Amino acid sequence: MPIQTKTLHIPTADGRADAFAAFPDAFPGAFPGGGRHPGVLMYADGFGIRPVLREVARELAGHGYYVLVPNLFYRHGTAPVIELPEYIGEEARSGVLAQVMPLIQEHTTERVLSDADAYLRFLTAQPEVAPGPVAVTGYCIGGLLATRTAAAHPGHVAALAAFHAPVGAAGPEALAEITAQVHFGHAEGDLTPEALRELNKALDAAGVDHTSEIYPGTVHGFTMSDTDAFDPAGLRRHWDRLLPLLKGALADGLGLQHR
Repeated sequence: MPIQTKTLHIPTADGRADAFAAFPDAFPGAFPGGGRHPGVLMYADGFGIRPVLREVARELAGHGYYVLVPNLFYRHGTAPVIELPEYIGEEARSGVLAQVMPLIQEHTTERVLSDADAYLRFLTAQPEVAPGPVAVTGYCIGGLLATRTAAAHPGHVAALAAFHAPVGAAGPEALAEITAQVHFGHAEGDLTPEALRELNKALDAAGVDHTSEIYPGTVHGFTMSDTDAFDPAGLRRHWDRLLPLLKGALADGLGLQHR
């Protein structure tokens, strides 16, 4: 499926956030509205928008979605906000994290929620996006932001997926607000079985329709092929969980393309 990509700028309360968008080309002879696709707001990991994130967005778009990836740290400049090596291995990781962590610490919950409002308004206003609910996904710190976004927009966000993410930091009050269908894919190096049981207990108590599991043999960052944490089996498992979740939650929007 041919994919279009764009660099866009999202108006927010604090300026304009640059963003990457990927979505399928409209096909010739489509019925009215047939070139529109369910919207997915994708939050990057702390390393931000870079070739591997663009590739993940393009691959997801190839399954029939409009994928919007905002620059989380736009207040500090356009992406890439920090200089990144092509491969983030053990030697480079500490230096990169030393630059990233202050940006993450400044990205308060208040900023997260203000930005989420702006991102969702922008996403749903795009002419290529189908009407109806959307999905949010995220990686690492982006998974926590996706979780906060879903909690703040019940009824609007129909699917939430987060991978190797500190989702428990959202707190039980936020989890209780989620009405989306949820999948959390945890790195084995991030979460003990006991901690997983406690998280899933909180999700059950909140009545959240969810799957939440540890991906065997993985460490934090396992989906990102430009890091030494990358695990090909973990990435495949991520797609095996993410695609059915989105298809089930956003089926009406997907149906728009094929009638």
